[in-house]
Amino acid sequence: MNKIRTRIAPSPTGFLHLGTARTALYSWAYARHYGGKFVLRIEDTDVARSTQDSVDQILASMHWLGLGYDEGPVYQMQRLDRYREVVDQLIAQGKAYHCYSTPEELDAVREEKKARGEKALYDGRWRPAPGKTLPPVPGGIKPVVRFCNPQDGEVTWNDLVKGPITISNREIDDLIIVRTDGIPTYNFAVVVDDWDMQISHVFRGDEHINNTPWQINMFQALGAPLPQFGHCPVILGDDGQKLSKRRGAVSVTAYEEGGYLPEAMLNYLARLGWSHGDDELFTSEQMVSWFDGSHLSKSPAQWDPAKLLWVNAHYIKEADNARLASLVAAQLSKQGVSLSDEALARHLPQVCALFKDRCETTFALASWAAKFYADVRIDEAEFAQHVTDAVRPAITMLAVKLSACPWDKASIAAVIKEVLAAHSLKMPQLAMPVRVLVMGTAQTPSLDAVLELAGPTIVLARLAKA
Repeated sequence: MNKIRTRIAPSPTGFLHLGTARTALYSWAYARHYGGKFVLRIEDTDVARSTQDSVDQILASMHWLGLGYDEGPVYQMQRLDRYREVVDQLIAQGKAYHCYSTPEELDAVREEKKARGEKALYDGRWRPAPGKTLPPVPGGIKPVVRFCNPQDGEVTWNDLVKGPITISNREIDDLIIVRTDGIPTYNFAVVVDDWDMQISHVFRGDEHINNTPWQINMFQALGAPLPQFGHCPVILGDDGQKLSKRRGAVSVTAYEEGGYLPEAMLNYLARLGWSHGDDELFTSEQMVSWFDGSHLSKSPAQWDPAKLLWVNAHYIKEADNARLASLVAAQLSKQGVSLSDEALARHLPQVCALFKDRCETTFALASWAAKFYADVRIDEAEFAQHVTDAVRPAITMLAVKLSACPWDKASIAAVIKEVLAAHSLKMPQLAMPVRVLVMGTAQTPSLDAVLELAGPTIVLARLAKA
């Protein structure tokens, strides 16, 4: 098992979407579990749609998730000479051939086959065969290269997720492996790459199952060792439809920007198609120790935003306050709220410690923190409900007493208790209007703790608005 080599191979035609991130996680965890290597490959042969911005976002997403790769990134467009070498080898061995069929001819063949109720496969007109006379090579037409797929027999493999799968060679045709511009197609390039990189195990989405017979036949034609394949079911959105890059899937970086922690995202993604007993919450180190390729689900997983929030809230509660402060500071900076070095080093971690138990994202935590460093927008309905003429004398007394007391939690609590007794009030009757004035809302953590963190300057100025 010391030769385990896995890979993730996203195409840079958009962001790293959630399905690919899950596949990357499984591939990474499997390699780490067995002490193997994890390779990052960028499949950029779709020249028209590939962008450097997408590459950058993929790399940033992998870094944020903490899925470190041992080799790469390897770019397919830098390997064109290698693909040409293998194509020439296949053509010389009679295992691939040039095809000069025009798109119009291919469309006509497909329509004829459909009219006869047949599967619309390529008719093999340019495929060499003993005793067969090929059509004259037309002028002015650049050929594609097709792979000579076996015309009989079956392709069978024991899928790591789905078990034995068999597909008849009669169900697939001679695949185009090089386009007219000389650029290899996905199914061919991925075989050469996995061969050269000695990939032993391939985890990917089950939309690739139909590609696998072609790839296995090409591996065999090249005399290359076969990797083991594991096809993971799709992730469904809350509408029951497949999440995909082109339909509804949010990028990994969007979750980072939205205040999610990477350990929460990894934990949640892992459970979308894999389980370890009844464990719902676990570290990446625990996952690596458990992930041996078993217990992968054969059924599609349902994306549940509420469940992800629950997982994220758990990790926020567990997170180091200084780390949270750094993340919250970045969120505040985007809102135009700048912090002093002292606030970032000492005060903001204390704010995070006080409010993190009630926050599901660092974005929500930043919303609370902003109240300590910028003007507060008071909810008008809560102001009218709680800051009444009946309680204003108590608020005035509270401000006077606070202005003369030591600014620590115990002293503030004592002043609050004194004001309550003097005005015959219960805690909520005073605490809720004070919270509205100081924090903009009637619901906060312990009042004395909030006031202590807000500081006398802010507290007294906001109480004066009563």
